[in-house]
Amino acid sequence: TLGIDREVIEREGVAEVTLAGRTFKITEQLVHDLEQTRMERSVRNLKRALLILHSPTDEIVGIENAFQIFEKADYPKGFISLDGADHLLSRREDSLYAASLLAAWSSKHLGLPRPEISEAVPDNLVIVRTGRVGYQTEIYAKGHRLLVDEPIAVGGSNTGPTPYDYLLAALGSCTSITLRMYADRKAWPLDGIVVRLKHEKIHSEDCQECETKTGKLDRIEREIELLGALDSQQRKRLLEIADMCPVHRTLQSKIIITSMLRDVS
Repeated sequence: TLGIDREVIEREGVAEVTLAGRTFKITEQLVHDLEQTRMERSVRNLKRALLILHSPTDEIVGIENAFQIFEKADYPKGFISLDGADHLLSRREDSLYAASLLAAWSSKHLGLPRPEISEAVPDNLVIVRTGRVGYQTEIYAKGHRLLVDEPIAVGGSNTGPTPYDYLLAALGSCTSITLRMYADRKAWPLDGIVVRLKHEKIHSEDCQECETKTGKLDRIEREIELLGALDSQQRKRLLEIADMCPVHRTLQSKIIITSMLRDVS
């Protein structure tokens, strides 16, 4: 199936082969090893759980090849069709979908224990854990597990929102919940709330209402969309109430953060 590149491999020991638009180096040793391998027997004697992901629109490897592997493999095994994906999963949504399938399927067969917090976690305690490799971080809060990460551009894997995204989400959700509570108590026709937030660093001299005129400041822009048949006075009052949400008050108050090392010996 390598075509003319096979001749180059036999003559020079290595050749560049283009598959699905990407270039790979194929060595003569690799070709030799593949020829010596009895794939049918290897699959049958795998003695491992096997999950096959294949796209019907894959132009490099036909669906019949995937079915042959599936038929020869012993149980446990699975076959999932990746409709619309190409051979190398070049679209990000396809690769993320495949990764989520692999993670869910393999967690059952690998028998890995789910990370648990051994200590009793009070309601006001949030636990954050980062591993040895990468920036992906787990958050445990009130029985919920969340993921934090950094963008690929700065070395992360982009598997979750950034810490600043969570900061904005805390303010935005607190704002909308506070408005919901107030409107319900007043029996106002508030059908929904959409809060859009943006965080940026600005120079102090660019902030006219700020007392500090040196260094940089954090600025959060919060746009609140109120849905429903509210009159102008109700909308004005809800905008005032937005500044009373607890997270808003916390961010604008003096915050004391104490840090200490925990003894793990």
